Amino acid sequence: MSVPDSVTASAAEEPALEPPGDSALTSLSTRAARQLATTTKSEPQMQAITSRWLVKMLPWVDVKGGTYRVNRRLQLRVGRGRVQFEQNGADDIRVIPQTLTELPVLRGYDDMEVLKELAGRFRVREVRAGQVLFEAGQPATEAYLVVHGRFARYTVGKYGDEEVIGVVTDGDQMGDEAVGRSDPRWRSSVRAETAGVVMALPWDVIQEFTDRVPSLAAHFAAYAEQQQRPMNRKGEAEVPVQAGHTGEPTLSGGFVDYDLAPREYELSLTQTVLRVHSRVADLYNEPMDQTQQQLRLTVEEIRERQEWELVNNREFGLLHNADYGQRISTYTGPPTPDDMDELLSMRRKTRLFLAHPKAIAAFFRQCNKRGLVPGTANVDGHEVPAWRGVPIFPCGKIPVSDTHTSSILALRTGEADQGVVGLYQTGIPEEFQPGLNVRFMGIDSAAIIKYLVTAYYSMAILVPDAVGVLENVQLGRSAD
Repeated sequence: MSVPDSVTASAAEEPALEPPGDSALTSLSTRAARQLATTTKSEPQMQAITSRWLVKMLPWVDVKGGTYRVNRRLQLRVGRGRVQFEQNGADDIRVIPQTLTELPVLRGYDDMEVLKELAGRFRVREVRAGQVLFEAGQPATEAYLVVHGRFARYTVGKYGDEEVIGVVTDGDQMGDEAVGRSDPRWRSSVRAETAGVVMALPWDVIQEFTDRVPSLAAHFAAYAEQQQRPMNRKGEAEVPVQAGHTGEPTLSGGFVDYDLAPREYELSLTQTVLRVHSRVADLYNEPMDQTQQQLRLTVEEIRERQEWELVNNREFGLLHNADYGQRISTYTGPPTPDDMDELLSMRRKTRLFLAHPKAIAAFFRQCNKRGLVPGTANVDGHEVPAWRGVPIFPCGKIPVSDTHTSSILALRTGEADQGVVGLYQTGIPEEFQPGLNVRFMGIDSAAIIKYLVTAYYSMAILVPDAVGVLENVQLGRSAD
């Protein structure tokens, strides 16, 4: 069908449509001009980069042999660990037999059949908030393992008031201090601050096992004998000394005994293979070198993982290697100034606190409620919040549990102060940064250039009280 001439003429007379806003232009538009201009670009950004205060604040020891041995004095007092449980329902809770060796009296005992039988004799007992498990001075008739809940140890003070001397939480135990005593009695009272579950084992059952199993009886006897050996307040073999004497008395002699099985730390590593296409490496290097940018961000990721390992690694990380005697629980849930003071008082020369940012905010809320203003400390030109002059550094690598709780760490650092030290080795082949190297791995048939990026590191706790942990730190806001 043909179009009428009048319609064709009308369409020809109408002006062509101009782009919106450009009808009045009398010069080149900015949109067109940008086609000839050079764009100023930023380097590739990365959200996961953090301050990494732990890596910065640790003194690093150069480990030339790849292994660091921590020599200590002979330890006579065995530290306590934590027993673990398996739960198949509200009423079906069992002790994992292997973890009974975390109890000081069973440390080193290896008869698994006896441990299994002993674990099976524990009985589940539910407790309500406010219930007193036992009182100071009463005969110790049972041993307890805490499955869940928070229990306060308390005594009657000099002036008749109640004094809380500690908090017992999940995995802790009560009662093994009675081993080897003819008339065992509780040294403090224990009250449930929350509803909880404990597992109880009567002492007559333990006596039955001791009478029936010679190996267990011998182990208990050796433990009791070891506890009778002279030791200092930290449980180390004592060196006899005299003071304040006059005249010419015969002085006691002795020697400093060493631990015959010191712990050794081998350097751990974090690795990845960086792949860059040769076309990209050859052609696209202005204004920034593509390979260098890829390497920069890869190293940042490795350093982030390094700090995560220093906190969480089961072999050498702070959270898993802190001595259980250096772990305390918050008394009420949120981290209060009282909790921080107790954590601080557990060691000399505390250099820093390390906490999740949400834990720091929770601590500040408790300070606000009391009208307290935490101070600050100047660290390398940065104003960092501090408590009692000790800086509090944020560390997002400290985990937050499903129950919205976390931990706060307190560290003494440096070899000179018998603290915590980082371990690495410098001078490694093709070193890119101290303890980190980048090794060329060749070009494959797809024209991909490959680089092996490796960081070597570890951490050592020189003496147990170098690290303290405040556990069960509640992060949420209270209803009030």
